[in-house]
Amino acid sequence: MTTPSKPGLSYKARRRWSLVILLVGLPLYIVAAVTIMNMIDRPPILVEFLVYIGLGILWALPFKFVFRGIGQADPDAKDG
Repeated sequence: MTTPSKPGLSYKARRRWSLVILLVGLPLYIVAAVTIMNMIDRPPILVEFLVYIGLGILWALPFKFVFRGIGQADPDAKDG
Protein backbone atom coordinates (compact mmCIF):
# COMPACT_ATOMS: atom_id res chain seq x y z
CA MET A 1 0.00 0.00 0.00
CA THR A 2 1.42 3.41 -0.94
CA THR A 3 1.08 6.51 1.15
CA PRO A 4 -0.65 9.47 -0.45
CA SER A 5 1.71 12.25 -1.47
CA LYS A 6 1.55 15.51 0.40
CA PRO A 7 0.13 18.45 -1.54
CA GLY A 8 2.40 21.35 -2.31
CA LEU A 9 6.15 21.60 -2.74
CA SER A 10 8.56 19.06 -1.36
CA TYR A 11 11.09 20.03 1.28
CA LYS A 12 13.93 20.18 -1.26
CA ALA A 13 11.89 22.28 -3.65
CA ARG A 14 10.91 24.68 -0.88
CA ARG A 15 14.55 24.91 0.19
CA ARG A 16 15.66 25.74 -3.36
CA TRP A 17 12.89 28.28 -3.84
CA SER A 18 13.70 29.93 -0.52
CA LEU A 19 17.31 30.42 -1.69
CA VAL A 20 16.14 31.92 -4.97
CA ILE A 21 13.75 34.24 -3.15
CA LEU A 22 16.38 35.37 -0.65
CA LEU A 23 19.30 35.71 -3.06
CA VAL A 24 17.51 37.15 -6.10
CA GLY A 25 14.01 38.28 -5.15
CA LEU A 26 14.76 40.12 -1.92
CA PRO A 27 17.55 42.31 -3.35
CA LEU A 28 15.32 43.20 -6.31
CA TYR A 29 12.48 44.03 -3.91
CA ILE A 30 14.80 46.24 -1.83
CA VAL A 31 16.04 48.12 -4.91
CA ALA A 32 12.45 48.63 -6.09
CA ALA A 33 11.27 49.83 -2.66
CA VAL A 34 14.15 52.31 -2.29
CA THR A 35 13.72 53.55 -5.85
CA ILE A 36 10.01 54.16 -5.37
CA MET A 37 10.61 55.89 -2.03
CA ASN A 38 13.21 58.15 -3.69
CA MET A 39 10.85 59.00 -6.57
CA ILE A 40 8.21 60.43 -4.27
CA ASP A 41 8.88 63.44 -2.08
CA ARG A 42 10.74 62.36 1.02
CA PRO A 43 8.31 62.07 3.94
CA PRO A 44 9.30 62.84 7.55
CA ILE A 45 11.90 60.39 8.85
CA LEU A 46 9.48 58.60 11.20
CA VAL A 47 6.97 58.02 8.39
CA GLU A 48 9.75 56.80 6.10
CA PHE A 49 10.97 54.44 8.81
CA LEU A 50 7.45 53.03 9.30
CA VAL A 51 7.03 52.56 5.54
CA TYR A 52 10.29 50.58 5.36
CA ILE A 53 9.25 48.48 8.37
CA GLY A 54 5.91 47.75 6.69
CA LEU A 55 7.57 46.87 3.38
CA GLY A 56 10.05 44.66 5.24
CA ILE A 57 7.20 42.61 6.64
CA LEU A 58 5.03 42.75 3.52
CA TRP A 59 7.52 41.02 1.20
CA ALA A 60 7.57 37.82 3.26
CA LEU A 61 3.82 37.27 3.58
CA PRO A 62 3.24 35.74 0.12
CA PHE A 63 6.21 33.39 0.64
CA LYS A 64 5.35 32.19 4.13
CA PHE A 65 4.51 28.69 2.89
CA VAL A 66 7.92 28.41 1.20
CA PHE A 67 9.92 29.35 4.29
CA ARG A 68 7.91 27.29 6.78
CA GLY A 69 10.08 24.49 8.21
CA ILE A 70 13.17 25.20 6.09
CA GLY A 71 15.42 25.51 9.16
CA GLN A 72 14.42 22.04 10.36
CA ALA A 73 15.87 18.72 9.29
CA ASP A 74 14.47 17.16 6.10
CA PRO A 75 11.30 15.32 7.20
CA ASP A 76 11.50 13.00 4.18
CA ALA A 77 15.12 11.92 4.77
CA LYS A 78 15.74 8.36 5.85
CA ASP A 79 17.49 7.98 9.22
CA GLY A 80 19.63 5.02 8.27
